[in-house]
Formats: sequence, structure tokens, C-alpha cells
Amino acid sequence: MFQTIKPALVIFAFLTILTGLLYPLLITGAAQGLFPYQANGSVITAADGSATGSVLIGQSFSEPQYFWGRLSATAGKPYNAVNSGGSNYNVLNAALQEQVQGRIDALHAADPGNILPVPVDLVTTSASGLDPHISPAAANYQVARIARVRGLSEETIQALVQQHIETPILGIFGEPRVNVLMLNLALDLLQ
Repeated sequence: MFQTIKPALVIFAFLTILTGLLYPLLITGAAQGLFPYQANGSVITAADGSATGSVLIGQSFSEPQYFWGRLSATAGKPYNAVNSGGSNYNVLNAALQEQVQGRIDALHAADPGNILPVPVDLVTTSASGLDPHISPAAANYQVARIARVRGLSEETIQALVQQHIETPILGIFGEPRVNVLMLNLALDLLQ
């Protein structure tokens, strides 16, 4: 009976070593060698070496002097990368409507003079709940508030937004977008 099982056990051991050990080590080594910044999470570090955040995962900004990102629907706490996921509410769900109205009210309270239409990405969550980007329209919506709070001209803030607009990949994949963390870090450098 062992003669019958032996080839299966040898193939099993070989494939386990190949796919469970050698292949992951090869891919990890290649990623670390060719793309170390991306392979390590695209972490942005402060001058003292501490991690400020990642360009891949959104963060919660609620102070009026910063650009606000998309809402997060992750479990436990906002922008929890361990529990990525959307709310899966449909547009008729009362909880979603309440959440959207609450965010609209917060936006209007922070900038009562703003009569621009509120961009949808400022009042809804992304599918992952971790989206670090907003649309240029969402960034432009917040320019007046940030300029007023920081005592800067709207033109200065608008120019900063324009500098941080990322174009679609290869010009066709995705939409123009602005990374909220990168924009807020650039804002802090203006002061």
C-alpha cells in the first residue's frame, strides 16, 4: 500500500516546498529588490522617521484646516485596514441616507457660505472603505474653507490641488484623483 501512496506523498511534498516556500520567497525577494517602497506598503515617514501614513490607505481628517477624504465604512474604527469593506447599503437604505445627510450637514457647518454642489465622493464610502483619494471636484469644494481657516488665498490652495491631481493610469484607466494625505502634507509645508 505504501508503494501506491508514495508517489502522491512525494508530489505533495515537492509542490508544498515549491509553491509554499520557494515561490513566495522568490516573489518577495523580487518585489523587495525591484519595488521596495511599494512592497513595504508605500509608507510615508516624517522627518523623525516615524510613519505618517500610507499613500494606499485613507486616513481620517476632520479638522477644518485639512482636506477631508471619503467616509470609511470599515468595522471597528474608520480606515481599519484589517477590516476592509464597504457598507453595502443601497441608495434607499435609511442608514445610508442618514449618513449622507450627516456628512452634508457637517460640510455645510464647516463652510456655511459654500453654495457649490456637494460632490458624491465626500458623502459616500468607497467599496473598500479605505480609499485614499477624492475627486478633483471634492478637493475644489473644500478650497474656500481651507483658505479661510489657514489664512491663505484660495488661489494658493487651488494651485496646490492642481499640483496634486493624479491622472488616469496610461491616460485611460481610472479617473483623475487627488491623494488626501499627500495634499494635506503639502498643505502643512505651506505654513
